Amino acid sequence: MRFEVVTLFPDLVAQVGRFGVVGRARERGLIGLDTTDPRAFAQDVHRTVDDRPYGGGPGMVMKVEPLRSAIRAARARLPQGSRTVFLSPQGRVFTQAVAREYAGLPGLLLVAGRYEGMDERVVRMEADEALTVGDYVVSGGELPAMLVIDAVARLVPGVLGDENSAVEDSFSDGLLDCPHFTRPEMVEGMRVPAVLLSGDHEAIRRWRLRESLGRTWSMRPDLLAARALSAEERELLDEYIAGRETDGAD
Repeated sequence: MRFEVVTLFPDLVAQVGRFGVVGRARERGLIGLDTTDPRAFAQDVHRTVDDRPYGGGPGMVMKVEPLRSAIRAARARLPQGSRTVFLSPQGRVFTQAVAREYAGLPGLLLVAGRYEGMDERVVRMEADEALTVGDYVVSGGELPAMLVIDAVARLVPGVLGDENSAVEDSFSDGLLDCPHFTRPEMVEGMRVPAVLLSGDHEAIRRWRLRESLGRTWSMRPDLLAARALSAEERELLDEYIAGRETDGAD
């Protein structure tokens, strides 16, 4: 899969492709990552890419021509069937389901805005869709683009050493992940749950599912509200809630 990012800070975006899972995937040729700077398409000696907004107001707005030219140059390097996504507070919310959707594409062009935003005409001419990573404000679209790249790259076949890692991640099935433990068995009086040492794979599966359901119930009840629980899941969640009540937990 190929990623292209249109950005005024290509060195910043490039960092996501140098480390960890994404870095290893690039080295193995499983994904590609390139950037395009709109300044390269500016026509004046100062390489101007922004101007004052019509109607007044604070800040500057990214100009049409340099940004549109950069987008079209980046898109030309992507295979047919790729998608152009503008990072914007006005977009649909990025979720694990969206990450899976993007992972099925041959390529993804991410457009990172700066300043007060982009001339709306570029969005209307060039965007397939807009995407937001949450209800908060950051200085530009670079960090959201990097987040999208990392989340999507993990789902590209062959990127993770163990394919079950992606399947068992938080949100992969609409739930938060269960707790994880490793050696030693005892740390400052806190012991690894006995079921994880039992070797009983069915008991371990049920414990992990119960803890995943319980964590979601206590920390992200909105996720459970949108989920139709199976009979087993309902039983395990009831067990979790009863256990918390017995322990005196809120």
